[in-house]
Amino acid sequence: MSYSIIQAQVDTTAAVDTLTESYSTSWKGGSGFEDAGPIIQAAASHDLIFIVLGVSLIIWFVLLFFIIRVDKKVGMLENELQQSTEKKRHET
Repeated sequence: MSYSIIQAQVDTTAAVDTLTESYSTSWKGGSGFEDAGPIIQAAASHDLIFIVLGVSLIIWFVLLFFIIRVDKKVGMLENELQQSTEKKRHET
């Protein structure tokens, strides 16, 4: 008996579909989203890419804010150091 690769793929797909159909009434995770909050409903929808995009944008904005804040503090320290060195030059 010989099987080709194409037949094996077709049989595998059929087995998966049969398994899904036979257990479709037993799945508990898919029901009950009507009473859930809006965040849970959005996460359970098929548009999960927008949630990933939103989280990544929040992370990028926080990093940008942190970099700008650190840059301002370093700039203030550089100015303070420059003023103190100029003050020492004038004293001597």
